[in-house]
Amino acid sequence: MWEFTASLRFDARLAPDDIAGSRAHVAGLRRAGLLTDGEAKILSAALTRVEEELAGGSFAFKPGDEDIHTAIERRVTELAGDTGAKLHAGRSRNDQVATDLRLYAKRALAEVVAGVLGLQRVLHDRAKVAARDQVYLPGYTHLQRAQPVLLAHHLLAHGWALGRDVDRLLDCRTRLDVSPLGAGALAGSSLPLDPRPTAEDLGFEGVFENSLDAVSDRDFVAEALFGLALLGVHLSRLGEEVVLWASAEFGFLHLDDAWATGSSMLPQKKNPDIAELVRAKSGRLIGHLTGFLATLKGLPLAYNRDLQEDKEPLFDAVDQVVAGLAALAGLLETATFDADRMAAAADGADASAVDLTEWLVTRGTPFRAAYMIVAGLVRDAAERHVPLAELVTAHPSLGPEAVALLEPGVSVTRRTSPGGAGPRPVKDQLERFRAHLATTEERLSHL
Repeated sequence: MWEFTASLRFDARLAPDDIAGSRAHVAGLRRAGLLTDGEAKILSAALTRVEEELAGGSFAFKPGDEDIHTAIERRVTELAGDTGAKLHAGRSRNDQVATDLRLYAKRALAEVVAGVLGLQRVLHDRAKVAARDQVYLPGYTHLQRAQPVLLAHHLLAHGWALGRDVDRLLDCRTRLDVSPLGAGALAGSSLPLDPRPTAEDLGFEGVFENSLDAVSDRDFVAEALFGLALLGVHLSRLGEEVVLWASAEFGFLHLDDAWATGSSMLPQKKNPDIAELVRAKSGRLIGHLTGFLATLKGLPLAYNRDLQEDKEPLFDAVDQVVAGLAALAGLLETATFDADRMAAAADGADASAVDLTEWLVTRGTPFRAAYMIVAGLVRDAAERHVPLAELVTAHPSLGPEAVALLEPGVSVTRRTSPGGAGPRPVKDQLERFRAHLATTEERLSHL
């Protein structure tokens, strides 16, 4: 039974949060007159000693330490004697664990946001250079070449998606910023404890409204897991494009040797393992979310031991995302884009078909009629194996003037609408994205 129920092997990482919560609880007990000033000093000194032992690796765990909370209380009692036995007055492991996990989540989500910001900076910097050099590539729908777009525009598309992830994670952090300490096992306490100053001591913005809800609420874990899972999906999409672009079939991107791996058998191989692992771990993150939701769905109020299962998925999700963000940032920062290969793929005449259509529209041809004209020319050129430019030149509604639209690099310059993929809107977008990063940095600095 002990082997099955003990959680010390994974909840030990909550030690800093448990020490912080215990310090605040000691202050609350002193305010309530349940500890003398001398007793509070003894407990505070014992907690500091335990903190130092844990940080230095000299803390001696014992077979009876079921979790980090009981281990710390046991050691405090060893150090403080009878005074140590007063530490847990008015507190249950139910509100203690909930408090520790909220403190951890606040810190961990801030760390994730910092990692996202790092990757966004790489995307911005690479986009800035690509925009200066007017690097362009095919834009795809259905993985079929559709229209040329600036590489900067493509990279910033990933950057904006990551920005929404930041918003979700920070919103989650705001909602979880509520202290459950003082809720006790489920119904509060008959002791004269005030949860409000304790919450302030711990840096929480608010305090619980309902003790039953306080000890049983794990919405913040589910919400954090969702935010991390969707972030993982966005990283997976970026990783998928790295895998495609680094292949010989695309050849758009070349990986730095330090950020790629070789084959144990094939000496010519350079594998995008980072991108592949980022792609694979998104499934792991989705699994954490769905598994935890299944755990929550059948629980009556208030605390149930099922809630012990909140920690491992959250810890692992944070670990995998933080590591993946750093690795993907390093890969993209050092990768080389092949501008010539991208341009060659984007400069096919078919990619300018919509430009021919829109050219006709500006001269009064209804869009659907213009669409049919150009579609017919594209089809005829393919069936007759002749250049599209030849048919455009000969067409009475098009002619030599329209042929200029098929010249290499022309199409991407015509995307002038706000938010579009051409040079002018991308220049404006880069400035907005730079401002977005500055805003995120400011938000992060206040956490």
